[in-house]
Amino acid sequence: MTTALDSNILSALWSSEPAASQILRELDRLRALGGIIVCAPVYVELTAHPKASQKFIDQFFGDTEIAIDFELDESIWRRAADGFAGYALRRRQSGGSTPKRMLVDFLIAAHALLRTDQLMTLDPSRYKRDFPTLRLV
Repeated sequence: MTTALDSNILSALWSSEPAASQILRELDRLRALGGIIVCAPVYVELTAHPKASQKFIDQFFGDTEIAIDFELDESIWRRAADGFAGYALRRRQSGGSTPKRMLVDFLIAAHALLRTDQLMTLDPSRYKRDFPTLRLV
């Protein structure tokens, strides 16, 4: 079973947030079940973390055996577009009261949906509406 990670998982871990020890235990459990992977947009988002450089991130992924999928093919872009279009329509219909979402979230979800078995995130509500079949951890 392959698990994709949302950026907020590693950011919380590196920032030693209160959930960090629980995240670490869950990552160990998921690693035992199969591979752990991040898509390229997660990698890019993580470079903005104040404690992370590309060298740190690459070393961390190597040490923890977390794979990076830098290849986002057409099917991922199209599924992300479907989710984003649905979100934009709902936003327009609601008068714009819904907070804006970042395009990267749609790429993370589409990648997880099409290339992995599940997505580990600290913000499941962000993905439930636009990707209802995506299994969330």
